[in-house]
Amino acid sequence: MSLVSPSEKQSDSNAPAALNIERRQELEVHLRTSPTDLDGFLELGAIYRAEDRPAEARRILEQARKIFPDDMKVLWEFEEATLARSLQQLREVADLDQRLCTSETERELQRSQTDWASRRIEVCKARLKRNPSLVHLRIVLAEALYDAEMYEKSLNAVKPLLSSDEHSPYGYLIGGRCLLELKRDVEAMAAFRAASLRRSVISPPRTKVAALKLLCETAERLGVELTQNRYREALQIAEQQLAAATP
Repeated sequence: MSLVSPSEKQSDSNAPAALNIERRQELEVHLRTSPTDLDGFLELGAIYRAEDRPAEARRILEQARKIFPDDMKVLWEFEEATLARSLQQLREVADLDQRLCTSETERELQRSQTDWASRRIEVCKARLKRNPSLVHLRIVLAEALYDAEMYEKSLNAVKPLLSSDEHSPYGYLIGGRCLLELKRDVEAMAAFRAASLRRSVISPPRTKVAALKLLCETAERLGVELTQNRYREALQIAEQQLAAATP
């Protein structure tokens, strides 16, 4: 049996936020007089992130970087705050463009989309240079390069992933999309088949459905009727599998 009444529960649920504000204010004052407190900078940055204030988190972590230029945790958190701020700006501008739909908001949306892609490219490259074993970041890098319309570079980014059973299905999917943009339709179809129909590697249902949809669309556009029917049958099965796997 709970010892907290409903009204007290509501008050208690607000306690962490109130404590965060109080702690944030303490840290803001503390760091002005103790600017070499590494843990203080990291904690304050985390509080700003929890409050959905990535610009403030980035500002405080940038200060920490100047004091602790070789600390990898500070650098990582600074990169996270940079990405969070770029994504926040993109969402804000996308919402504004949806409501106003003017040429000015459309230009600002394009600028925000470019910035979001650029920040991901920048951070992924830096992290991979520091630690090449972070293979999953190549997927993020390839997606960002695709969004930036750097299709050849995106293809190069996924190449190391194509020998990995875990990452190759999505790698082939991204590669196929790039090949479509480069008007290399036959190669794109081969990539989509590799992303969805290989027997040696079982693709995740969502990846398989996305690849098969693009495969069907490309086959229809090219007039490849016989294989198109086979792909549509495979797509129906994959969609059923995805529906069964989705909670």
